[in-house]
Amino acid sequence: MTSWQAGANQDSGQALLKALGLKRVFGRGESAITALKDVQLEIPAGSMVALKGKSGSGKTTLLNILAALDEPTEGQVLFRGREITRMSAKERSALRRKEIGLVFQSFGLVALMNAYENVEFGLRIAGAPVKTNREAAESALEQVGMKGRMKHRPGELSGGEQQRVAIARAIAHKPVLLIADEPTAELDTRMGMQVMRVFRELVSDSGMTVVLSTHDPGIMKLVDHVIALENGRIKS
Repeated sequence: MTSWQAGANQDSGQALLKALGLKRVFGRGESAITALKDVQLEIPAGSMVALKGKSGSGKTTLLNILAALDEPTEGQVLFRGREITRMSAKERSALRRKEIGLVFQSFGLVALMNAYENVEFGLRIAGAPVKTNREAAESALEQVGMKGRMKHRPGELSGGEQQRVAIARAIAHKPVLLIADEPTAELDTRMGMQVMRVFRELVSDSGMTVVLSTHDPGIMKLVDHVIALENGRIKS
């Protein structure tokens, strides 16, 4: 067990993330839109949690706030006991580089780079020590079952394989939290299940916490907790 795995598992079951009274308003005056209203939640460490809800329910807005990409209009977010909503933009950026991984609906891979180069490039952008990049990139690709395909460019990979490379890029710096916004939306059912299997293994083998959004009822059956959003509020 690596020190990262040991640290992640040690906190298992405790609240990794807490949201207290979150409100997010876009715009001002009569044109203002309230995307989140009085959101309260806890995300246990070492679990996989899905946010479900119709388009416009507030899922992406909530994920962006939990990932320190956006700030709430009101309320607090605590990450490992630290209030990230009071951090400066520089501090939030450093937090994401060190402790949070991000996966999006679009894979976002560089077409002219092979799988290994895409993951290693992500480490360089994050400011990781260059001397450890090769080992970290290959380890991440192995975790998602793509080490044998790491010399292939995105155009030579299936959609599911490309998303697994994107996940490898997101976990190469060994975050404790992985946030994924509709990670299987552009995949067929079989490839979507491959991606979910990778997430499940990250939780069970590494103690990572995964928070994702989805519309797929089949995926909701594979997670530990489901949080339903409706009109910016938690429904269940």
